[in-house]
Amino acid sequence: MSEDKDGYFARKHPSDSETDPRVIEALKQQASDGALPCAVAFKVASELDVTPGLVGKTADLLELRLSKCQMGLFGYEPDKRIVKPAEMVSEALGTCIQKGLADNRLSCEKAWGIAKESGLTKMAVSSACERLGIRINACQLGAF
Repeated sequence: MSEDKDGYFARKHPSDSETDPRVIEALKQQASDGALPCAVAFKVASELDVTPGLVGKTADLLELRLSKCQMGLFGYEPDKRIVKPAEMVSEALGTCIQKGLADNRLSCEKAWGIAKESGLTKMAVSSACERLGIRINACQLGAF
């Protein structure tokens, strides 16, 4: 599989990319079988008071595969993504999602905000987007 090729993830970043040694150490401790779950990446970011983007970039530079996206969009076995379209989307949620769109897409960060404001799970918002045919973009960790 191409992801296993040497330097696959690191190629997304300039060769002189710098990172925080604390993040490197934390990710080395938290990773398992070359993978770093999304929730763990966000926990590291919070504990070290750094951005999720820095944690994601560091994971790339360490050639760690991001897994188990909290929105169900990537990193699951065997089908990679587990999110399914919601059976229905309330008018209120649909309106929130529509207001958050930029170029007909909803950023990961906005989706998380909608989930928090609405008292829903992140996966519920992702599922609503699936039903509405709206793509989520701009992963906060840089996976997509």
